Amino acid sequence: MISPRDTEVYYQQLLRYLGESINANVELVQRKTYAEVNTLLIAGEIDLAFICSGPYVTGTEQHPLHLLSTPQVQGQHTYKSYLIVHKDSALKQLNDLQGKTFAFTDPDSNTGSLVPRYWLQQKGLTPEHFFKETLFTYSHDNSIFAVAKGLVDGAAVDSLIWDFYQHNNSELTAKTRIIHKSEAYGIPPVVAASSMPQERREAIQHALLAMHTSAQGKQILQNLLIDRFVLPQDHWYSSIRTMQQTLQQAE
Repeated sequence: MISPRDTEVYYQQLLRYLGESINANVELVQRKTYAEVNTLLIAGEIDLAFICSGPYVTGTEQHPLHLLSTPQVQGQHTYKSYLIVHKDSALKQLNDLQGKTFAFTDPDSNTGSLVPRYWLQQKGLTPEHFFKETLFTYSHDNSIFAVAKGLVDGAAVDSLIWDFYQHNNSELTAKTRIIHKSEAYGIPPVVAASSMPQERREAIQHALLAMHTSAQGKQILQNLLIDRFVLPQDHWYSSIRTMQQTLQQAE
């Protein structure tokens, strides 16, 4: 959900730790869109993925995906969508963005696309008629960059990503301002393809759930601002399913 370069930097240590824990080589596979990752999962061409909550919901409708774990951040297994504008902007609420330029992340993103479209749908509006222009950045850090640099007037981004950069590299987030926060949704999970053998799935799940109990694992998690991994529940994503169904019915 962040750009490929930063994904490489921040997640390679975690994947290396996971590989050592299960005695296997772990290869990082990156794709531009969430849909491409889901396609690879469903085809069994990748075994494991960190995916957005929205693609988890749509993916399970097409093919079984096994929930392995979710990050717990600041004691919570939920996250939000942040509606952001430039810090010097006079915009104060969603309605103020009418006729402005707006950045979505990925078409299948929950916080970066589904949530803002749902906000508009509840007002009887669509992005095509509400905004002057929209674009897709394909990562949350790119959306933060676009707002900070004045390339767009507003964007909807993952709270976890915005908070992460605010903590680690606030140069860009300091130039943005949050004007609205959504309700809480289930944090993006770690899932396994249905083609992965059960024994391997269980080994990976155990390694992730126990990661915070080792000094090395705990340090890696702290670098990612993750408390620990916890067992997820499918019902955590029910509200996302409801939003998707509402938007589909309105089309």
